[in-house]
Amino acid sequence: MNPIRVLLVDDHEMVRIGLAAVLGTEDGIEVVGEAGSGAEGVRLAAEYKPDVVLMDLVMEGMDGIETTRRVLQQHPDCKVIVLTSFLDDEKVVPVIEAGAFSYLLKTSRAGEIAQAIRSAAKGQSVLESQVASKLMNRFRQPKEAPKPHEELTDREMEVLRLIAQGKSNQDVADTLFIGVKTVKFHVTNILAKLGVEDRTQAAIYAFKHGLSGEEQ
Repeated sequence: MNPIRVLLVDDHEMVRIGLAAVLGTEDGIEVVGEAGSGAEGVRLAAEYKPDVVLMDLVMEGMDGIETTRRVLQQHPDCKVIVLTSFLDDEKVVPVIEAGAFSYLLKTSRAGEIAQAIRSAAKGQSVLESQVASKLMNRFRQPKEAPKPHEELTDREMEVLRLIAQGKSNQDVADTLFIGVKTVKFHVTNILAKLGVEDRTQAAIYAFKHGLSGEEQ
């Protein structure tokens, strides 16, 4: 069986040296290259076509998120394992969305990293427990439903503001330099989108949500 080809991408030379030394003792794993930057990682991934990339997350220049995205664009069958010291949401979620397959901390033992590489080669993802919890919590959070007025077009919002200021259809038409029939068309759409029955209710809605254009 061919060994699992691994590329190391980390801007700390000592980390690369340590990983290469440790993984060099593991059966069935071969370190085919070491990159000291994201840009070099993209280049070496194209050159060596590794099975697995061990990716640092925070690097000068191109970070691990963008590097992951570019590596997978050119080599989609590759499995990227993030190996980092960071657990904050603004790094965890974007790199997973970029296509990272597994996420480990640099505090992981050598055997755990080797096992994650073998698992990735078999299509089995490994996530640090704290990372898994963060992702689960994120998906558990209910998404806030859009407010009705967020469905209005820019022109409909302009008409709504003028309605809330007590303008008649003719006043709105004169102000916006459009025809009265066009105003009536917009008013009909506004009432439907806001779920209200008449202009008065639309005006009340606008005041409640600070959309009237006047100081409250």
